[in-house]
Amino acid sequence: MKRYSNTGRRFLSIALLIGLSAGCSTIDKLNPFSSSVKLPELAPVKQSVQVGTLWRSSVPKGGEYVLVPARVGDSVYAAGRDGTILRIDAGREAWKINAGMTISGGVGASEEFVVVGSPKGEVHAYGVDGKLAWKSRVSSEVLAPPAIGEGVVLVRSADSRIHALDLADGKRKWVYQRATPSLSLRSAAPPLMLDKAALAGFSGGKLLALSLNNGGPLWEVTVALPRGATELERIADVTSEPVLGPRQVCAAAYQGRLGCFDPASGNALWTRDISSFAGMDTDGESIYVTDEKGAVHSLDIKTGASIWKQDKLQLRGVTRPLVVGTFVAVADSKGLVHLLRRSDGEFAARMVVDSSGVRADPVRLSDSAFLVQCVNGELSAFSVP
Repeated sequence: MKRYSNTGRRFLSIALLIGLSAGCSTIDKLNPFSSSVKLPELAPVKQSVQVGTLWRSSVPKGGEYVLVPARVGDSVYAAGRDGTILRIDAGREAWKINAGMTISGGVGASEEFVVVGSPKGEVHAYGVDGKLAWKSRVSSEVLAPPAIGEGVVLVRSADSRIHALDLADGKRKWVYQRATPSLSLRSAAPPLMLDKAALAGFSGGKLLALSLNNGGPLWEVTVALPRGATELERIADVTSEPVLGPRQVCAAAYQGRLGCFDPASGNALWTRDISSFAGMDTDGESIYVTDEKGAVHSLDIKTGASIWKQDKLQLRGVTRPLVVGTFVAVADSKGLVHLLRRSDGEFAARMVVDSSGVRADPVRLSDSAFLVQCVNGELSAFSVP
């Protein structure tokens, strides 16, 4: 089955932690629900499918950062806050290195390079053999995994800039910057790389297509308009990675809408009033999205019409959905992984991974396998029928 989206890497929280950056305030939503929050008991799930464990491994904990592993072929690259980068081949550790810096953004990987970023804007690139290839620096903290393609590394910094670095040596090629509202969300969403362009969401509900050649905007659309009486109510940021369908690109905004657009012109095909900061995935026929309360929706990708809604995971800090086999996988802040049937959204299986919880999005290993990295660094790879 063909997939139309990259691994998604962004999760936000509900706690308010306001910091100042370049004269603007940001709300840190990196730890969605405190362990002190008492949640309703989940009803037991009748396991209708047998989920297999392919392998387990671990890296040091991510701490306050959401670090998402990357998969390239049969290799997985994972990182810990302390600077550890680990390569796993077919479930076995191939090498482990330390970047000598705190890792806050990662992992970005290709067939040639592995790239991570730091809170100080440092960017390190390593060959797939673990040897340092180059170092560079961007304007501020790196929270999103660097995106690699077409000879460039795109690094998103916390001050709403996207830096294009030459993949060969890390030298700056261009920088795109836009003004930000007085209050915005700290987002760990990377750009989505296409052949000659990159798609990126911004605060204020904007989705842009940028030329990989020079960083110039090809088109800009409004996913959601800020509205409300207060600055908090007017937050309408695109905080998750866009997804690419067969004839559309789709994006969602927090306190806003979800919509699909023509990838050539940016013209809106349809929009829905669904607020999301966790993000979405698609199988080419449906869009699966986690809304701001933790409910998972299935929508027709051509029209936006509702197919089903699973609302029994509300307030659990649910990640973005991941299409795997005939199921949709999501994980939550309490350390549970849930498999929903793509056909009707009903629970098919539930697994406990680790009590530290899951904030990083699940990563697709194949059409029938996926990987979860917990807050404490535990890595678990699962297979589905």
